[in-house]
Amino acid sequence: MTTSIKIVNPNIEYPSSDGEPLAESYLHLYAILTTLEVIKQYLAGRQATVLADQFLYYAQGFPKLRVAPDVMVIFDVPPGGRDSYKVWEEGQVPQVIFEMTSQGTQKQDQEQKKNLYEQLGILEYWLFDPKGEWIEEKLRGYRLEDETYQLITDGISQPLGLRLAVEGELLGFYRLDTGEKLLTPTELAEQLQQERQRANQERQRADKLAEYLRSLGVDPDNLS
Repeated sequence: MTTSIKIVNPNIEYPSSDGEPLAESYLHLYAILTTLEVIKQYLAGRQATVLADQFLYYAQGFPKLRVAPDVMVIFDVPPGGRDSYKVWEEGQVPQVIFEMTSQGTQKQDQEQKKNLYEQLGILEYWLFDPKGEWIEEKLRGYRLEDETYQLITDGISQPLGLRLAVEGELLGFYRLDTGEKLLTPTELAEQLQQERQRANQERQRADKLAEYLRSLGVDPDNLS
């Protein structure tokens, strides 16, 4: 009985870039970066990473067998960024992938990538069409069931524990446990500004009250 041994050339290069643009339009780019940041903040502190437009290499020794998902979420791996993601090194395939699709990428996203992700065992595959060019409802998701993708009808990402919703030209994410919305960087900045304004208003009211008390001969610092 003979045993075959596969020898992989250690000098094989796995490029981290192909010189192609990150996205075909500003809307697609904004949707990618916002989705990346929202989910990244949501998973902070967990053994997981979120990558955007990094090469996913899925066959050791074959650097041309690669794909660059717009956003991919991988659990049970060390957090932090990577220049590329090699399945055989990390030991995990992505659990969730998002593609920001368009009329020009429809065939690739709906056929080639869908078939590949299904074969790789990626649990969920979401297509978001920010311009509504070919997905009327803008958002379409697939969940792996018995090794075959089935259409998601409830808008829920089970691996993420989030409900997804179309909010204009962006995706909205809501926690299943609390119903709380995960804020985008813009919404977080607006919230911080509002909190600062409220704090300033409260401080101004306190100063006015202290001034009024002093006019009555009362020292506000001595009030219990």
